[in-house]
Amino acid sequence: MADLLRAAWAIAAKDVLLEFRSRTAFVSALVFTALVLAIFNFARDPTAVSAIDLAPGILWITFTFAAMLGLNRAFALERENRALDGLLLSPVSRTAIYLGKVLANLVFVGSVEAIALPLFALFFNVPVLPVLGPLVLVIALATIGFVAVGTLMSSMAVNTRLAELMLPVLLLPFLVPPVTSAVQITARLFAGRPFSEVGAWLRLLVGYDIVFVAACILFFESTIEE
Repeated sequence: MADLLRAAWAIAAKDVLLEFRSRTAFVSALVFTALVLAIFNFARDPTAVSAIDLAPGILWITFTFAAMLGLNRAFALERENRALDGLLLSPVSRTAIYLGKVLANLVFVGSVEAIALPLFALFFNVPVLPVLGPLVLVIALATIGFVAVGTLMSSMAVNTRLAELMLPVLLLPFLVPPVTSAVQITARLFAGRPFSEVGAWLRLLVGYDIVFVAACILFFESTIEE
């Protein structure tokens, strides 16, 4: 287990360092996030629909599609110069490779979300601070779920001719449960409802994470070998 975690950490650190040096996907995701929030802000009619009603959907649309920009690059870096073959030939388990990629993607997506959330609060004047603790918990649970599935789907799409288009097609159906749960919980938090009312949705998020993280670890080896 210790060797697996060390290998996973080394792979994650390598990916994070490469992204830190180039900042291509990170800057693209931030620009996309700011653009989407600005468009939604100026497109809505404040006299027709309140910001509180629109805010949960807008927040999770922004998070989901901004995250896909990073997930697209999860294995694209290794595709160049056949570096993925070298990674697969290295003396590490496929589980370590998958966990390393998931950790790197979590760092990327979490960094984008950490910047997007204050921008969202600024654009829509939503009281985020009073519910920041529960909201961060919901964001973390939903992010773990769709990053785990997105990393697996990225490994499937990387060798296709239109990888950038294939990933959303493969991934979006699997995002319905976590994103729906996250939107429902976020809406109740912004409306000032007690956290006890979202127990069912929270259990769905936790169950989704457990089931799909385990399933993705099991299926990754056969997927990456294809």
